[in-house]
Amino acid sequence: MTMFTLPAPGKLNLFLHITGRRPDGYHELQTLFALLDQGDTLHFAAADTLTLECDQAEVPTDHSNLILRAARLLHTHTGCQQGARIVLEKHLPMGGGVGGGSSDAATALLGLNALWGLNLSEDTLAELGLSLGADVPVFVRGKSAWAEGVGERITPVSLPNDAFLVIHPGIHVSTARIFGDRQLTRDTPVSKLPASLEVVLTRDFRNDCEAAAIRQFPEIGKLLHWLKQHTGNARMTGTGACCFARLAEVQQGQHLLQQLPQHWTGFVARSCNTSPLHQILGETLAKFRETQNSGKSAQIGK
Repeated sequence: MTMFTLPAPGKLNLFLHITGRRPDGYHELQTLFALLDQGDTLHFAAADTLTLECDQAEVPTDHSNLILRAARLLHTHTGCQQGARIVLEKHLPMGGGVGGGSSDAATALLGLNALWGLNLSEDTLAELGLSLGADVPVFVRGKSAWAEGVGERITPVSLPNDAFLVIHPGIHVSTARIFGDRQLTRDTPVSKLPASLEVVLTRDFRNDCEAAAIRQFPEIGKLLHWLKQHTGNARMTGTGACCFARLAEVQQGQHLLQQLPQHWTGFVARSCNTSPLHQILGETLAKFRETQNSGKSAQIGK
């Protein structure tokens, strides 16, 4: 059985402002997505049925998983009923705010679009992805981006290739719980896209969800304090639980990883303006099709 492999990179919200709330209950946001060179990995193979496997027992592999929901969405949209065997190598923490589930869904949309020969455009895949989660379109499009609305209005941007230390404090944070916090700031003034994106990490840009997350999950407050002590800067990504610090050099982050308190985990990553998924997508799929065609030729030769 021939498989191909695609990455599902993580992300950081370099800031997250909540500028209002719509009548349907969704929040109006402004955020800056920095894609990372670290993340999950998905393996795809043609199969008669649709199945998902994962190397982490705590990750659900039923139809609550966004990967299978993405597959079913493609079935519904196109009428295709092909199967696939999908194997997930999970590295990003669940409920961590680094986009693991959304990125997995985006990689599934792009990978299955190719595997099943659906030929859907990136615009269509991004639109479908929005129904799975507000962050999915950013991963489908594969560019660091300034995002507004509920995350669907995306402007690609060019960011410095910074190194970041990303730490997970060993807790799961519910996005719904944070957005349901009665004291959550929901009236931050709308910002314009700054001429220099360096100001996002150095000025009044912030994460409006931090205060609510700290109130409900004190461990996040401890993590932010620890990071500020050791790096001089710290911010939470998304609705948590992961927090990050920009590093002077990668070695600084590797040294700090060895000093993490018990139950905390982390990784060092670099931001990248083009997703690792999009960097290898075309080449990987071309090799996969070549392997498939070679196998068919060998069978015909028999």
